[in-house]
Amino acid sequence: MKKHLQHGTHRIRRRAFFSTIQVARAVGVHPNTVRLYEQWGFLRHIPRNISGYRLFTEADIDQMRFARTALHGGWPGHTMWRSALALVRQAATGDLQGAAQLAEAHLSLAQEERVQAESVVTVLERWAQHRAADTQSPTCHIGAAARILGVSPDSVRGWERDGMVSVPRDVRGYRLFSQTEMDRLRIIRLLLRAGYSSMAVLRMLLRLDHGDTTNLRRNLDTPRDDEDPLSAADQWLTFLTEQEQRAHSLVLMLQRVNSRPAKPSTRTPGS
Repeated sequence: MKKHLQHGTHRIRRRAFFSTIQVARAVGVHPNTVRLYEQWGFLRHIPRNISGYRLFTEADIDQMRFARTALHGGWPGHTMWRSALALVRQAATGDLQGAAQLAEAHLSLAQEERVQAESVVTVLERWAQHRAADTQSPTCHIGAAARILGVSPDSVRGWERDGMVSVPRDVRGYRLFSQTEMDRLRIIRLLLRAGYSSMAVLRMLLRLDHGDTTNLRRNLDTPRDDEDPLSAADQWLTFLTEQEQRAHSLVLMLQRVNSRPAKPSTRTPGS
């Protein structure tokens, strides 16, 4: 059987197929990763030849690169992770137009996460410039303080135990929260809920307590030399910026694939 078809003066070559190892090398992953991506629905169901070997196409390599870009590394929260999964699985079905819409929505999510984190830093900077010790305001104990903050007493104890706040005691040893401590705790709660890690918040507060009020954004995002960052939240602003760039790359990848001219139909193996 001929390996190509003659049509006028043009020859349509038989489409090349790739093995699992070739796909892995092209993308820079282990062959088992390729097999897992198919199993998890990140690739289409790959056909086999009569010997049982997978037959990948160039489009499958594109999808593998796309899935790897989307899913490799951490994500800021479950919402972004679920969005990435839905996007990859939609692209795996071959519905690239639908995937392109999901990619735009995914980019918007990444931008919203970064904007939220940036806005919290703005609140932090405003508080740092105008904070002042207030020892004359009414005080409350930990139960009332926790209710006002909308957190559990154990959370407040944990923040103090981590060194983020120092709370004075009364003669019986009970914590007494003035407006100064409450304002600081509100900032801590706001930063943690925005995604910053306890390590990052503590790092920033320690430098703030030593008089550094002008580099709060950098201090939140830059580990000390003696730190060993354990999570993306230890450098949250950098991480979110990278996530936004990754989401933008996914949009561009789909745009490039969608803009390619359609290839002529080809014969299947063994036909």
